[in-house]
Amino acid sequence: MKKLCVFTISFLLMTFSLFLCSLTGPSCFWRIQNNEDNDGDLHRDCGFFLFTSEEPIKEDFYHFCIDFRIPARRYEVFLVMFFATDEINRNPYLLPNMSLIFCLIVGMCGDTLGYLEETHSPNNTWNSINYNCEIRPICDIELTGPSWTTSVKLAINSRKPKVFFGPFNSHLSDHDQFPYIYQVATKDTHLSHGMVSLMLHFRWTWIGLVISDDDQSIQFLSDLREAMQRHGICLAFVNMIPENMQIYMTRGKIYDKQIMTSSAKVVIIYGEMNSTLEVSFRRWAYLCARRIWITTSQWDVITNKRDFSFDFFHGTVTFAHHNGEIVIFRNFLQTVNTSKYPLDISQTMQEWNYFNCSISKNSNSKMDHFTFNNTLEWTALQKLNMVLSEEGYNLYNAVYAVAHTYHELILQQVEFQKMAEPKGIFTDCQQVASLLKTRVFTNPVGELVNMKHRENQCADYDIFNIWNFPQGLGLRVKIGSYYPCFPQNQQLHISEDLEWATGGTSVPTSMCSVTCTAGFRKIHQKQTADCCFDCAHCPENEVSNETADMEQCVRCPDDKYANLEQTHCLQRAVSFLAYEDPLGMALGCMALCFSALTLLVFFTFVKYKDTPIVKANNRILSYILLISLVFCFLCSLLFIGHPNQATCILQQTTFGVFFTVAISTVLAKTITVVMAFKLTAPGRRVRGMLVAGAPNLAIPICTLIQIVLCGIWLVTSPPFIGRDTKSEHGKTILICNKGSVIAFHFVLGYLGSLALGSFTVAFLARNLPDRFNEAKFLTFSMLMFCSVWITFLPVYHSTRGKAMVVVEVFSILASSAALLGFIFVPKCYVILVKSDSNFREKYKNKFHY
Repeated sequence: MKKLCVFTISFLLMTFSLFLCSLTGPSCFWRIQNNEDNDGDLHRDCGFFLFTSEEPIKEDFYHFCIDFRIPARRYEVFLVMFFATDEINRNPYLLPNMSLIFCLIVGMCGDTLGYLEETHSPNNTWNSINYNCEIRPICDIELTGPSWTTSVKLAINSRKPKVFFGPFNSHLSDHDQFPYIYQVATKDTHLSHGMVSLMLHFRWTWIGLVISDDDQSIQFLSDLREAMQRHGICLAFVNMIPENMQIYMTRGKIYDKQIMTSSAKVVIIYGEMNSTLEVSFRRWAYLCARRIWITTSQWDVITNKRDFSFDFFHGTVTFAHHNGEIVIFRNFLQTVNTSKYPLDISQTMQEWNYFNCSISKNSNSKMDHFTFNNTLEWTALQKLNMVLSEEGYNLYNAVYAVAHTYHELILQQVEFQKMAEPKGIFTDCQQVASLLKTRVFTNPVGELVNMKHRENQCADYDIFNIWNFPQGLGLRVKIGSYYPCFPQNQQLHISEDLEWATGGTSVPTSMCSVTCTAGFRKIHQKQTADCCFDCAHCPENEVSNETADMEQCVRCPDDKYANLEQTHCLQRAVSFLAYEDPLGMALGCMALCFSALTLLVFFTFVKYKDTPIVKANNRILSYILLISLVFCFLCSLLFIGHPNQATCILQQTTFGVFFTVAISTVLAKTITVVMAFKLTAPGRRVRGMLVAGAPNLAIPICTLIQIVLCGIWLVTSPPFIGRDTKSEHGKTILICNKGSVIAFHFVLGYLGSLALGSFTVAFLARNLPDRFNEAKFLTFSMLMFCSVWITFLPVYHSTRGKAMVVVEVFSILASSAALLGFIFVPKCYVILVKSDSNFREKYKNKFHY
């Protein structure tokens, strides 16, 4: 019930936010700032020019030069300018007996609300800025930033050297187009790889991307997409925010819907601040778009909201170039002379923190009690951690680059005695630009700064997480580092005790599909990204191990099988029809018993060989049949026990040969009976054949044919030991594979043809007169024999494993027992039980030999 209430409230809040956003529209967000969001002011960039003077800085110089309200966001810029120039002026080895002074370019760094609308307006001609505090026909070096668009517009109409202290921009590196502008920031060569490494670390595979519609952002998109594809990470969407305000206003709601409806919980922001991209960023915060935002240091947005919210879900993760810590900057902030440096920003904060669509632009009735008289009060409110941002550190290096350039120029003035110009006054911009370009120095932090080569291929990154919970905490926490030139497995370092902005330590997820756990494999959906898939169970006897999201399952080896969860392979137990098995023991006992019984019959026939019934049924053929039946019973034992190559070969050959002997003997007996009783007036030739035992030749002839068939079988494709892994789960059943199935069926077919011939001849002689005529018994025996093996074929092919062996052994025993029972049991009954009937004299009138 509690969870239901929380969900209902969250849904209502989201619905209300979307409804309010639809009413306000994108244009309202040029001016929206919620409550105390003092970092939300959208201001123009800052511009300064630096010059030297032999006079010390007057106490009220900066009060005269900086005579307007300082925007809260740009406050750090002024602190760095004051700190760097003060540090240089106190250095006796750099610009000795000279003062380095800066002055703000009029119209820049101001708090004009309409700045974005002006700069993005199609009719803007950039005539609202005066580039100098005064008309100076000299070549002072200017500092511009952090927006590169401002620097480009300033550089187009100016021939003075400029140092750009904002993020590295490839456009500004084109010295043919911009010969007088230089960058102090290092190029983000490995930024995309660092972000992808972070995604891999947290297993984020479903990422959204929002960039500005400019060349540098498109290049970043290309690098990022390549790195993502290489590591199996997918882009859920790509929003390219147009720079033109009018175009953006027509598409703003589309971008909002894309963010709010996408299942991607991690979104990369790349582009410039003070642009339509920042407007979108502010709107998504207003819509409570709970995402993890991954971006660069210039988007290091620290807010102060008094509403109870998590502020962008788990916070904003920023990548910043690793910079040396300026320890004495902390002392400067604590001891800064506010009478010398005007640092009051109270009025600016009042106007910007409370200005939104529902409050009049000139309304400040709620702000009378807010006053900030010095830096410490502002620092306490901002929770500044006394560490310069990347932008501030770049500006610090830029001031030192200018100072070193001026130092070299003054040395050249003294060396070449150019006293026509006042000391520290330079008019040759080409000379100033040339020296600025080649400056190489070590800053007070110890970092080597080379103005000519700023594309540092091994620039390290610090990774920060911005918290704003609870109640505007505004905490910037370092959570790791990225070292692109280390070995791949050592590049990314993330804090082990990482805690997200929500206070939890569990890693948030951002995936298109739920990870396929062990035992499942991925099935990709049609017309979707590779990261979107379904999970399906592995096929039979295949596994997927502990590694998640396996494309294909791995088949277990033949001697192993998959467990029920199909996560790993287990060793199979070896199984076969053993004598220890109840079934194997029963079949073995049956084979031995029938063999013993057959021997008893044989010895009975030998003992009573002179009796009429034994003589009348051809003693020699009876002996041969009984001996062959003994071997037929015993050959079934070859099918029981652990199979080997010898037993596999003997199984089929002995079975085929001994059964051929038995059936051919039966055939010879039936032929003898027919010839004896059907030929009432036989000629001498036929009688001679009968007397000479010609029917008995059927035995060696038929047996020889079977031996030839078995020989061909053994030569072409002999039986071998087979392993059946499918009949019983978790077991490998050892059986004798027939080798050539065709040869096996040829042997059975030949036996079947002999049996059919014997059955036919016996059937024809079934009604012949004679007390001891066995034609009927031969008919029944062959009928049973044929019935057993006809039934054998479908049953044998429908079973597997040990059941196949059991079926074949049972068929051998049953067919052999049928021959023994129907042919010899009646005779033994007569011999042993009704011995008085076994006299030829009593029935001599019925015999016709």
